[in-house]
Order: sequence, then C-alpha cells, then structure tokens
Amino acid sequence: MKTMTCIEDLRQAARRKVPRAFFEYADGGAYTEGTLCANSADLRRIKLRQRVLVDVAARSMKATILGEPAALPLVLAPVGLCGMQRGDGEILACRAAQQAGIPFTLSTMSICSIEDVAGAVKKPFWFQLYVMKDRGFIRSLVERAAAAQCSALVLTVDLQVLGQRHKDIKNGMTVPPELTRLDTLIDVATKPAWALSVLRGKRRTFGNIAGHLAGMANVNTLSRWIAGQFDPALNWKDVEWIAGLWGGKLILKGILDVEDARIAAKTGAAGLVVSNHGGRQLDGAPSTISMLPKIADAVGSDIEVMFDGGIRSGQDVFRALALGARACMSGRAYIYGLGAGGQAGVARAIEILGDELDITMALTGTKSVGDIGRDSLVL
Repeated sequence: MKTMTCIEDLRQAARRKVPRAFFEYADGGAYTEGTLCANSADLRRIKLRQRVLVDVAARSMKATILGEPAALPLVLAPVGLCGMQRGDGEILACRAAQQAGIPFTLSTMSICSIEDVAGAVKKPFWFQLYVMKDRGFIRSLVERAAAAQCSALVLTVDLQVLGQRHKDIKNGMTVPPELTRLDTLIDVATKPAWALSVLRGKRRTFGNIAGHLAGMANVNTLSRWIAGQFDPALNWKDVEWIAGLWGGKLILKGILDVEDARIAAKTGAAGLVVSNHGGRQLDGAPSTISMLPKIADAVGSDIEVMFDGGIRSGQDVFRALALGARACMSGRAYIYGLGAGGQAGVARAIEILGDELDITMALTGTKSVGDIGRDSLVL
C-alpha cells in the first residue's frame, strides 16, 4: 500500500481487482456523468493561496464533528455494496476509520448488516437511512440503529427515485452477481482473490433488508428493486417523523439548494451535507463545491454544514473547509482503497487524504483546520 501515493493509484488498483460491474457501480454516475465530472473538476479549479515564512512547525488537523472529536475533518460517507468491493467490506472500512479516529457511515444498502458491523467494531458508527414505502420497516431500521448505539442518523433526501446509471444497466448488475452471463462469469473467474474474499464474507446480499421486504428473497437487479421500494412521496413532514423516532443527532444528506438548506436548518437537524449523491442522481445539477459557499452563507451557524462530492485529495478537503464546510464526507476515495487492498487500502486512503491536507496547511501558512477560511484561497 505504501507505493500507492494518491487516490488515483488506489482507483487503478481497484479497477484491476474488482469485477467490472461492482467497480463501475462505485465509480460511475448518472446519464452523461457531467455532474460527476464537474464535482472534481470544479474543486481542482480553486486555487490555493501560498504563504511563506510563517511558523507552521506545530500544526493540528484535529476537528470537532457534531460535537465529537475527530483526528481529521473527514467522515467516510455511506456507500452501498461495500461488501461487493471486498468481503465484509463494511466491517473493514469501519475498522479502518475508527483506527484513524474518524466517523464511518454505514449505508442502508450495505452487505453487512447494522448488527454485523456493531458486533465487529469497538465504537459507535453512523447509520445512513433511505426511506422506503414500508414505513413499519423504516421504523424498525431506526430502532435497530438505536439498539446498535449508532451515534448519528444520516437521512439521505435526494433519492426518492433512482437516477439512471447507464453502466449499471449495461453490466446487468445483480447482488450477488449472476454467473449465467458469460462476460460476468469470465470477469469473476479472472479475479480469484476477490471471489474468495466475498465467499468468506458474512453475507452476499443486502444485510439490512434481505428477508424483510418484498423482492429481496431472490436475486434481482438493484435498479428494479429500488424503483419498486423507494418512496417518491418523501417530504419534509417525513423528516419530522424520522427525527421524532430517532431522538438523536440527525444529518440531512443531499442538500444542494439554498432554499432547501434554509428549510433544513429549521428542522432541528444537527447537520446537513451539501451533496448531489456523487453525481449519481440528477445529471446536470451543479457541482457541490459551487453551491457550498452559498449554502454555508445562507444557514450560518444555525446548522452544521458538511460537504460531499469530488473529494480526491487532501487539497480538496482544504478547499471545502475554506468555503464553509466544517467537515467533508468522502465515499469513492475509500471505496477505491477497499477494492485495492481491503482494510489496509481504506487506511491508506485516509492516510493519503490526511497527509495531503497536512502538507497543504503547511504551504498555505495554516496551523489548524479552524484557521482555514476563504482568505486561504485565491478567489
């Protein structure tokens, strides 16, 4: 892993080691992938303000996220199907995050269940919730997260319907993979280390929902199942209902509009995440970094603002902090690490982002993450 010097190195290694359908599920976006590409491109266009002859011998990347200390202003974002990147992927990623001193967020669409992860790690983690039509099941998911002592609930609000992702359709992606397609069979057969890790894993289907909802007893395409289960009627009243069920720290993920951010700030939620679902939902939507400063200005200190979308380096983390985020969520960066090297790969991804943030702070004359502001950029 030490020869992996950047997130792109991990991405290329994951591409070689993970079957195409699962790699492209994590790597791809909706329709033309214009918003996916803009997330990273717009971040890279932001220039950093180089400062010299500033004493930066003592630097600190320590942060406070939702009132809790963290070694970095970074959270591992919820990503579905981690266990299809590497067997027991959610457990491995959570362990790496906790060893690094940062939060991990488990997806509703995880392979390992809430209980699987809780039984395999030593500290609380965050749980991400998708709202489905069966509200009784949603209630039970929230109760299970509370029983597992999850320390925050992340409600994803931008997936009432599934954005079309051409690669998933072309790949005929199923969970677990159906080996009746010759191309899938050949792809899996050429990746024996991946196949062995998945076979040894606790589960090979969606651990949180298998057996609980219609259609999960049999192999099915993810897109078809989501179309039948996810609730397009989700609205702000449901946020109030979920907040009442949960009773703990609630984060609203998927805010990309100033008006929506102002409404979110009035819900009593502890935080919001400026996010466009990694460019996987509304293609043609603006990049998250282009909306971050507007949203941060609009809500002020009324709600804690986090950022998600396009993070591929510690410099990107620095840019987002400078434009108003208190912390960043990163999904693809650690998923590439997971596919490339399991828990060690996730640890390496976190280490890369941390090292790059630290060096960027030094070269911009910044001693702590709290000192990063708009005057740290060339605007």
